[in-house]
Parts: sequence; structure tokens; C-alpha cells
Amino acid sequence: MAYLLAKDTQNGAEGKIMVNYNGERREAAFLKNIRTTANINTENMKVIGTRKIQKKANGVEQTGKANAYYGPDRGLWRDMVIRYINTGVMQEFDIQITNNDPTTTIGSEVTAYYGCYLTGEIPLSILDSDESMLNYDFNFTYTTVQRLQDFNQPERLGS
Repeated sequence: MAYLLAKDTQNGAEGKIMVNYNGERREAAFLKNIRTTANINTENMKVIGTRKIQKKANGVEQTGKANAYYGPDRGLWRDMVIRYINTGVMQEFDIQITNNDPTTTIGSEVTAYYGCYLTGEIPLSILDSDESMLNYDFNFTYTTVQRLQDFNQPERLGS
């Protein structure tokens, strides 16, 4: 029976995140982590003749969450919130995430998220005497996702 070799698992710190906002493309090297999810919504279906409850997909909720270091982000997310407060217009942005651990044989994966909007709480200022490295969590939603490049098959498996 074949199995995956440990050398072909991805190191979570290897990769990069690009943000496109207001015509500017910048590397988000200030992010500590990021995770996008797609939550499949379902509806129960019951029919006569069985007690089984079946599920039918009826939508998907596309969200993301991340943690950013405060300061090196140059106010990117705060600027969006302040612009929204002052104008009532929430600017959208795009994110491209690349997983690329050069120690593996599986190469890179690149996924793009389009039509992103901030959701939830965004701190506008932070001071905290207990923290030596200020950071904060934020959430977003996206409308479209595309896989631009997929991982390769491992060069070999264990046996």
C-alpha cells in the first residue's frame, strides 16, 4: 500500500499573499495567517417510504479570515473601513494565495479570490501593554474563486 511521504507536506509559512486594491498590487507580507472557506448550505429532504433524511445542496457561503500585524499593514484594511464610514462605499479587493514549499516535489498551488469585502470588526487603533507584537484578526467574504495553478502529483510515494 502506497503512502504520502512527509517531505511532500506543505510548510504553512512557505508561500505568499498578494492583495489587489484600488489598482495597486501589493504583497501582504504583514499577514500572520489566512484561511478561506466555502460552507456548503444544505436543506433537509424527506420522502414517504423512508425515514432517511437526505441533504440537498442549495448554496455556498464563501468567507475568509486572517490575522495581520498592526503597523506594517500600512493601514490597508483600516483605510477601507474609514472610506466606508466617510463615503458609504465599501471598496472590494482581490486576494491571490500561493502555497509554495520548495522542499516538496509537488510544486505550487495558486488560488485567486475576487470580489472580496471586509466583514465584522476591524480595529482602527490598537494599544496593548501586554503585547510586544500588535496584531488583529479580520474577516472577509468573496464572490468568485479560481484555482490558477494546482499542485503536482508527488514524484514518488512510500511503500
